[in-house]
Formats: sequence, C-alpha cells, structure tokens
Amino acid sequence: MDIKASDVKALREKTGAGMMECKKALVEANGNADEAEKILKEKGLAAMAKRAERATSEGRLFIRQDGNKIAVIEVTCETDFVAKNSDFIAVGEKMLDVTLAKGYTKVEPEHEELLEPLKVSIRENMKVAKVEIIDVPATATASFYVHSDFKTGAVVVIDGSTADEVKTFAKDCCLHIAAFTPLYFSKNDVPESYIAEQKEIFKALIDQDEKLAGKPDNVKAGALQGKVNKHLAEICFEDQMFVKDDKKSVSAKLAEVGKSVGATLKFATAKLFVLGK
Repeated sequence: MDIKASDVKALREKTGAGMMECKKALVEANGNADEAEKILKEKGLAAMAKRAERATSEGRLFIRQDGNKIAVIEVTCETDFVAKNSDFIAVGEKMLDVTLAKGYTKVEPEHEELLEPLKVSIRENMKVAKVEIIDVPATATASFYVHSDFKTGAVVVIDGSTADEVKTFAKDCCLHIAAFTPLYFSKNDVPESYIAEQKEIFKALIDQDEKLAGKPDNVKAGALQGKVNKHLAEICFEDQMFVKDDKKSVSAKLAEVGKSVGATLKFATAKLFVLGK
C-alpha cells in the first residue's frame, strides 16, 4: 500500500526508529500508526533482549541535592557517544526527579521503565547501575562534585555547622576526593587482610635494603610499621594531605575550620563515586 512520507516521519519522531523500519512497520500495519508503533516496540524489545549481555563500561553519573537529600544515580551504556547523547542525559535527569520525589533508595522498576524506550530507540545495552540517597542533617553542610567526564564524583556532608566557611571546605573536600581517590575514609576502615598483605610487601623490601642489613629486629619492625603508616596515610581520606594545604591533613584542616567557626565538626559522609565501581 502507499505510505505517506509524513506518516513515516511522524512515526520516526515518536519512536526513534529508522525511516525504513518505520515504513515497513506501517506497511505491515496497513497504515495504522498505533499498530505500527506496537510492531516497532515488539521488534525493539526482542533486539534489546539479545543485547542484554553486552558490556556497559561507559555511562554517566548524575548527582543532585534537593533539601536534605542528595541523590546519586549511575547509568551505564556501551559507548561514550551514547553517554553524551542528550536523550540519555535527559533520562538520567528524569531519574533524579523521580528518585527525589518518591524517596527511592535503590534501583526500582520505575528507573528501568524510564530507560527502556531509550534502549529500544538507540539500540544499545544500558543499565541503571546505582541509585543511592544520602541524608543531610539539619545541622550539616553538604556539597557534591561531578568531574567534567561525568565518570567521577564525590559527596561530602559535614555535620556541626552551616557556616559559609564550612560550605567552602565541604566543596574543597569534594575536589580533594575526586583528585586523590582515597580507598578508605579512615585507618579504622582498612581491612586487616589488606594491612597484612601490605606488611608482607614492605617486609620483603626491608629485607632487601642494604642500609637495614644486620640491624636489630626491633629496628626493622619500626621501619616496617613506618612504611605501613605512611601507606595508610596515603590511602585514607582523613589522613591525606589536604588538596589546598599540603602542610595539613584533612582531619587537621577540619579541626581548623571548626575552630574558626566555633563548632565541633565531623564528617557525616565523605564518599567517592566512580563509574563502574
């Protein structure tokens, strides 16, 4: 049957399918646009199922604060090109809307439903990899940061004051976390198994150090503990040298800011987000 170009165009704009696919669907549906849309969706869902096992190593982090809640959503896809697609970004922003409005704290069916039409039209495997909500106490100051590639982000919540100086410090801490990517918040969070593994590595280095050859065991033990302490200070957020004052640790800077504003401050949240991790 004769299919009008205007009908093909209208169906393409509605579904995102290719021109030839739209025309074939209209022919199959005898010109019925609603039936043609259904045909395209069924074909798209079938194709989507075949793509479900493809790796989704690209994507984007979406972070937004609304009142006393910060929502973090990670949506992954197959290619960086799609991660920069305006429709992909719009879906991520919509997910933030519903997450904050409905108080979702994990991936819900509604998140997947929002992504489904895009998976069909763009023809890539996509996943909602993470949905997280971070609470901000009334007595706290919060900040977040998303790097320009949208693959790295940070959220910091400092309890004890809402002063402008604390807001600036919270923002700087976000930048610090994104730049130095600490593995743990504090030494107390480091697993004993990890420390034991590092001790074995450093012990092997000490045994090969000519300067320590023949030294008493207590000297070697002190050198070993010194290396472990130095390593932990490099991977733990509160012990790292602060990004904007490399003479002070993050915890020392926190105390300094607290003294300046006349408050006892503590980190309620200091978290790094990396796409795929």
